[in-house]
Amino acid sequence: MNYDRGTIGHEERLALPGDVAEPRRKRALVIGIVAVIALAAIAWFVFGNKKVEGGKPVAQLPNVTVTVPGRKTIDREVTATGTLAAKREMPVGVAGEGGMITRVLVEPGQWVQAGQVLATVDRSVQTQTAQSLAAQVAVAQSDQSIAQAELDRAQALVDRGFISKADLQRRTATRDAAAARVKVAQATLREARARNGRLDIRAPAAGLILTRQAEPGQIVSAGSGVLFRMAQGGQMELRALVSEADLAGIHPGARATVTPVGSDRTFEGAVWQVSPVIDPQTRQGTVRVQLAYDPALRPGGFAAATLVGGSASAPLLPDSALQSDGQGSYVYIVGSDDKVARRNVKVSQVVDGGVVIGSGLNGTERVVRSAGGFLAPGQKVKPVVARS
Repeated sequence: MNYDRGTIGHEERLALPGDVAEPRRKRALVIGIVAVIALAAIAWFVFGNKKVEGGKPVAQLPNVTVTVPGRKTIDREVTATGTLAAKREMPVGVAGEGGMITRVLVEPGQWVQAGQVLATVDRSVQTQTAQSLAAQVAVAQSDQSIAQAELDRAQALVDRGFISKADLQRRTATRDAAAARVKVAQATLREARARNGRLDIRAPAAGLILTRQAEPGQIVSAGSGVLFRMAQGGQMELRALVSEADLAGIHPGARATVTPVGSDRTFEGAVWQVSPVIDPQTRQGTVRVQLAYDPALRPGGFAAATLVGGSASAPLLPDSALQSDGQGSYVYIVGSDDKVARRNVKVSQVVDGGVVIGSGLNGTERVVRSAGGFLAPGQKVKPVVARS
C-alpha cells in the first residue's frame, strides 16, 4: 500500500484517497475557462466586424479612400536624346597660297577675336617679291615725273612756234602712259601685300577654338583641309532626335532642359530650329536646342533632353492609384452605387505630381487612391474622399 505524507504543523499524516480528486477538479476548471476564452476570441474575429440587421449579421463595408482628379493644365513634355555640337561650327583652313607654318598661336578651348592670327606661315620669299614690286612703283613714278616735266616745257613753247601741236600731243600721251604704269605697279604691289597678308591663318569671327590640326614646320596649302575648328560666339546646341508624332507639338522657342551623360547638372535652353523633314528610315526629325557656353558642354558628347511641347488639360493621379496587369494600365473607380469597377486608362506622361492620364478618365470619377490591389470589381465599399 502506497501512502503520501503530508505535513500539518509538525505532525505527519497519511494522505487519503479522496484527497487526489481535488487537484483534478481544479485542473478541469482551468481548462474549461481557457476553452471559453478561446471560443470567445474566435467568435470575435468571425463576427466582431459584422453588425446585426433584422436579427441577421451583416458584413461592415470597408472604408476606401478615393480622389476626384478633375482636369489640370499640364505641360506636355517630350524626352529625347542627341549629340552636343557647336551651333555654328566654322572650319578654318589656308586662304592664301600656303607655305611652312612657323608659329601656332592658339590652343583648343581658347577664345579668339575676329581677324586674330591663329598661325603664321613663312613669307621670306614673298617679302622679297613685295620689295621688288615697291621698287618698280618708284621707277614708274620717276618716269611719270619726267614725262610731266617735258609736257610742261612743251606747253610753254608751243605758243612761240618752237614745238608743233603734234609734238605736244605725243608728250601728253607719254605722260599719260607713265601715269598708267604707276597705277599698274601700285596695284601689283597691293596685290602682293594682300597675298602676303593671307599667308597668316586668321579667325573669321570671334569664338571658341575647338580643335587644332596645325603644327610648326607643317607645309600647308589650299588643299590641306581644315586646320582649326571654331564655335562661333562659343554657342552650343543639342541636336536631339524626336519621333514624328512628338515633333508635331514642338515649335521654336519651346523650353528645354538638357542633361549631359555622366553629369548630374542640367542646363536650360530653348528650341531654335525644328527639322522640316523626317528621316524615312527612322521616322524621326532633329530638334536643335540652343545652349549658352559652359565648359561642361563638350561638342560630340551625348545628352538627354526634356522638351516642353505645349500644354494640355488632363486628369492627374497619384502613383498609388495606378495599377497594371497583362491587359495594361487601369484604375479602380467607385460608382454611384458605391461598387468598385475597373477602368482601363492610358498614361500620357509621368510628372513630379503623379501620372497624367491621356485617355480613360474625364476627371469627374471617384478613383481609388490606394490599396486597389485588395479590392475586386463589383465589391461594395464605403468611399472616403481624400482631402486635397
